[in-house]
Amino acid sequence: MMDKRNSDAAMDAANPLKDLTRAQFAALGGDAVAYVKPVSGLLLSVLIEDAEFDGATQYQLVMSADGTPLMVADTAEAVAEWLGDQNIGVATLH
Repeated sequence: MMDKRNSDAAMDAANPLKDLTRAQFAALGGDAVAYVKPVSGLLLSVLIEDAEFDGATQYQLVMSADGTPLMVADTAEAVAEWLGDQNIGVATLH
């Protein structure tokens, strides 16, 4: 039987992105690496001036590794479609 601790350690070793600092993540590639973060419309209205979002709606915010907002969508499917047309690697956050 496989020991779960060993498999967890192997997974962590195989995913070096988990241990990066914000600065290291930003240095990876700027606009070549991005992440998707769910955010409320209320927060987006504060972050993005001159834009109106429904405060009760959950949106998907795509940001580059350097923190630049790239895209906002109201569905994960729209994000996936947009990312399919881009030359961007997506990092998962845990």
